[in-house]
Amino acid sequence: MSELNRRDFLALAALPLVPQARLKPDAVQVEVTPDAALQRGQAAPAASRSSLRQGSGAQGGLQVCMHQASSEGFDFRAAMEGYAKAGVRLVEPNLLKVREFAQKQGGPAAAKRLLDDLGLRPASNSNQLFLMEPGETRLKSLEELKWKVELIQAIGGDRLVTPSAGTGNYTEDDFKRGVDHMREAAEIARPFGVTLMLEFARTSRFAGSLATALTLVRDTNHPNYRVMMDTYHFWGGISKFEDLELLRAGELHHLHFEDVPASPFRELQGQPHRVFPGEGIAPLRRIIEVLKAKKYTGAVSFETFNPQIQKTDPYEVAMRARKAIEPLIT
Repeated sequence: MSELNRRDFLALAALPLVPQARLKPDAVQVEVTPDAALQRGQAAPAASRSSLRQGSGAQGGLQVCMHQASSEGFDFRAAMEGYAKAGVRLVEPNLLKVREFAQKQGGPAAAKRLLDDLGLRPASNSNQLFLMEPGETRLKSLEELKWKVELIQAIGGDRLVTPSAGTGNYTEDDFKRGVDHMREAAEIARPFGVTLMLEFARTSRFAGSLATALTLVRDTNHPNYRVMMDTYHFWGGISKFEDLELLRAGELHHLHFEDVPASPFRELQGQPHRVFPGEGIAPLRRIIEVLKAKKYTGAVSFETFNPQIQKTDPYEVAMRARKAIEPLIT
């Protein structure tokens, strides 16, 4: 594809689909400000920057983002090309697939070049488990973290999701150790300009709610560890709607955005049960309004583990995600 044709393609693709626990409030000293890099859309080529205003989410506000887990059946190039064709500008790459692509194409610079050519920016990256929970896997996770933050920097990213997946029976002392573990991990990420983000999970026995995640991040008190939220884990788990009021302005650093189905029983639901926004029972528009009031700007990232969707053409999945998400965030 020539440069002229590529620019025309990106501009057309970006056309809009629609017309329109224990908390210590004073403990944290880290200054929190809304993310400016996402507002600038730095990775987009000059010819497509004007299209960002019309594409998947308003520039400087909320923007549709595609998590590569939603296209698990495809490699890095195929997923990114499909998302770009659909007019999405923010992506959340799977670092294992990025590394695989880089190894075949001559290094991380090839992955960054692909993202730049497609006008894509890595709003976040996926992921690293078992950084905070005490356990036998933590040291191995720290070693994995080292190559991941280096790769994130190389492709132009600046953040990494770190979900809580603890299944043990934890004590108060374990949570204190968890804060120390988070500081240690943040120090590994700091030289690479990468911010780690604690994602609480409905199935975790360590950080299973927004309130607990906020407490851990605030106690960690490190500029390279922030809090994020997944609406499936939020509404399908033990958090309460009122917990959103615990967020300070600009404190939320990233958002995964899916719906919770009415059935089966929530106790029977797992990762594959999450559905497209608007297809379930979560009050997503109300959640978005609160997050806007809390000064959240940036990615609204769709992540699904439904096997059928994961093997569907990434372009079709991204178009469907845009159609579901954009009316809720504009």
